Amino acid sequence: MTILNIQNLSKYFGGLSALADVNLVIASGELVGLIGPNGAGKTTVFNLITGVYQPDQGHIMFDDKPLEGLLPHKICQRGVARTFQNIRLFKDLTVLDNVKIALHKDVSYQLYAAILRLPTFVRGEASIEKEALHYLRIFGLEDKQEEIASSLPYGEQRRLEIARALATRPRLLILDEPAAGMNPQETQDLMELIRWIRKEFDLTILLIEHDMSLVMGVCERIYVLDYGQIIAQGVPEEIRNNPRVIEAYLGEEVS
Repeated sequence: MTILNIQNLSKYFGGLSALADVNLVIASGELVGLIGPNGAGKTTVFNLITGVYQPDQGHIMFDDKPLEGLLPHKICQRGVARTFQNIRLFKDLTVLDNVKIALHKDVSYQLYAAILRLPTFVRGEASIEKEALHYLRIFGLEDKQEEIASSLPYGEQRRLEIARALATRPRLLILDEPAAGMNPQETQDLMELIRWIRKEFDLTILLIEHDMSLVMGVCERIYVLDYGQIIAQGVPEEIRNNPRVIEAYLGEEVS
């Protein structure tokens, strides 16, 4: 079953083409990579899927329903969550509050209940905190729950951002360079974590990543973007040995 179907997607900035007729199809449960040189248009694809930008041409179908025209929070409510190339936490809030914010999209109590601190509010907040702690525990951040997010080391900020995205209960998780700033051991741990969360949360995952060991090690299929166009797609071995990919992006065959 197809969960994401991108058809003839194009985007222009100031008359310049950032994307041209991009087609990308992901089945439910897949773990797919999107790679390419800097400036190839990868993050633009993510921004179009999540409503940060609107396409100039083409269609983005999620669960057979169009996403174009929807605001980012509506797309999130549909079941699409993302992280960012440059970490975007609420840096002055605690680690716990960063995750709790993601869970508030599904609160059942009304505003007046929060103002008056009614029992429905108290119960709702207790439930949210319990679930937020569950996500922090998964990412090894439970003991940092009261720390300010900006005080965390870079790698832990990355993990917190992924935890917050998961807390929105997505069906499609979009990861924009999740291994950026991580050392080789942290990258290896992240690879195992990505595999685990896909299985544990029954997720479809689309990721951008420059670390080829992670991409080749974790992705089932890979799309390659260059100058705003898809130049190759296939399983890791096909991408590893594709002459156009080697020339445009990898520079040499990945070992």
